[in-house]
Amino acid sequence: MAELFVYGIVLGSIIALGSIGLTLVFGILRFANFAHGDLMTAGAYVALFLVTDLFRWLGISNENLGPLSLGWRMVFAFPISMITIAVLAILLDYILYQPLRRKRSSTVVLAMASLGTSFIIQMIVLILWGGDSLFYKPGILRPALELSFGIKIRPDQIFIILVVLFSITALHFFLKYTKMGKAMRATADNPELARITGIDTGRIIQWTWGIGGAMAAIGGILYGIDVQLHPGMGWGFLLPLFAATILGGIGNMYGALIGALVMGVVQQLSTAYLLPTYKSAIAFIIMILILLIRPQGIFGGRT
Repeated sequence: MAELFVYGIVLGSIIALGSIGLTLVFGILRFANFAHGDLMTAGAYVALFLVTDLFRWLGISNENLGPLSLGWRMVFAFPISMITIAVLAILLDYILYQPLRRKRSSTVVLAMASLGTSFIIQMIVLILWGGDSLFYKPGILRPALELSFGIKIRPDQIFIILVVLFSITALHFFLKYTKMGKAMRATADNPELARITGIDTGRIIQWTWGIGGAMAAIGGILYGIDVQLHPGMGWGFLLPLFAATILGGIGNMYGALIGALVMGVVQQLSTAYLLPTYKSAIAFIIMILILLIRPQGIFGGRT
């Protein structure tokens, strides 16, 4: 059970990056983005292109890369993938969601538009990479480290936890101490008042989409490192993302973090009694119970 708890922390850390981006978008726009999970997928596959496909297209095999190992390629893949998905998220808002908001479309229309966007991203990934499961570095499984209480953890999983801690800490300092971060928090608290006081809410929206997309990209890459890549991975994350966001309190970044960790641990612990295929059902059940018992979430976000 202790080992499953640790694996739950790893899974919850990945969910946290997606749920934080999701709750930031909702906090500013009051919009549940169903395509957010597929932004994670897109980020993972952009990194896959950068670390494998790009060199294959250039006619360079892994054996000929010399010191440019997978680790060094990942160092470059992370920021490029983050920027790519951030730009994609901003463009999607500019092309699709912003015109709908100007027409004062209902939240149902916006939700259906994001659902359609989700399917489009999945189809593009299927066309470009196919439906098979892929790996950043197939055929090599690093030995696990043995800790106390019989816990075994791979170096990749330690790396995942460290990256998540760094990303969330950086975002915390950005939101708390920078001028743009303070403007984002003010807009989330009261958009109308922020607009009256001279805050450029249009720019705030762009930053929100960009940060949400970048966090989703990191989450997708880390999931690919931990497990594997497949076109439906983001869709499979959608329920845990929303469940974590609702559990912590919609619009609350720190609540989303705690909710994600709880979701990850509960899902992994459930595999001790149920088949792993039921993990998504566990996330759905938790989300329903939260909506029935405490719809504002643990930290009292918006219902």
